[in-house]
Amino acid sequence: MSEETISQPRPFPDTVRRLCAKKFALASLILCLLYLGAAIFAEIYTGYCEAKEIEPVYQVQNHAERFQAPSWKHPLGTDYLGRDVLLRAVFAAKTAVKVGIIASVISAAVGVFLGICAGYFGGWIDDVVEWLYSTFASMPSLLFILAFALLVSKGFLFGPLEKAFAATAHLLRTEPGMLAVYLGIGLTGWVSLCRVVRAETMRLRERQYVLAAKALGQTSFRILFRHILPNLMHLVIVYFTMRFAFAIMTEVIVSYLGLGVQFEPSWGVMIADGQERLWRGIWWEVGGATLFMFILVLALNILGDSLRDALDPRLSE
Repeated sequence: MSEETISQPRPFPDTVRRLCAKKFALASLILCLLYLGAAIFAEIYTGYCEAKEIEPVYQVQNHAERFQAPSWKHPLGTDYLGRDVLLRAVFAAKTAVKVGIIASVISAAVGVFLGICAGYFGGWIDDVVEWLYSTFASMPSLLFILAFALLVSKGFLFGPLEKAFAATAHLLRTEPGMLAVYLGIGLTGWVSLCRVVRAETMRLRERQYVLAAKALGQTSFRILFRHILPNLMHLVIVYFTMRFAFAIMTEVIVSYLGLGVQFEPSWGVMIADGQERLWRGIWWEVGGATLFMFILVLALNILGDSLRDALDPRLSE
């Protein structure tokens, strides 16, 4: 009994207490919540502007103030159209957070489903899943994402699929090219979680409470979702946090190459626009986007490490 108790992830109040006891973890959590709040506000504000048919503040151009250096009026200066760089960097958090959430949810859902089925049922199901994740692990994920985004953004999809992408993108309030980025990141990022979930499920299926549930005639579906999945959630939470950071960096790369977001602020677009003027000493657009991205990714990585230690110390060994 003691062995099983020790092996279980720590309860939520204990996890929160241990997380808040670490100053860096608490600071990272606060930073992540600030970014999330900015993203939610930006999404609401953008929807309001669309409904009222007014121009968002981050898109307002002022050619008389082009390439203004950082000042009290514009703390991060202005870009080539006279737009405030700080406002654009803040509103770009909407793109980053949306990509992180949607792509990470897709990755987590695929990884957990395949991993838990392979680990619990074994046999030919395990063989198929193992073949799948070995195949995806051997693929260069960034090239796959770029190719997928190129197909969608350049209109190479056939009619019904193109309409489905457009409808889904409209539902998510994004562009079809960005929807391809969501799917590309999500469908290439599940491999590591699948492996961990598979291994943990194979261990959990031999526990006495699972064997007892089988003896009582409970269905496999009930056993998986009532007895095994709850004991895997600590793995999913840690993975989600880490994958979130990777998804943000991937979106920045794709947008930097011109295959991601087109009409909304993005740190990748800001870096691509600003790099052409670095040689003239106009550094603030690249610097502002890089700073905002760096802070969020760093906070997510610190938070992920802290969650791993708080939820299950065995994962840090």
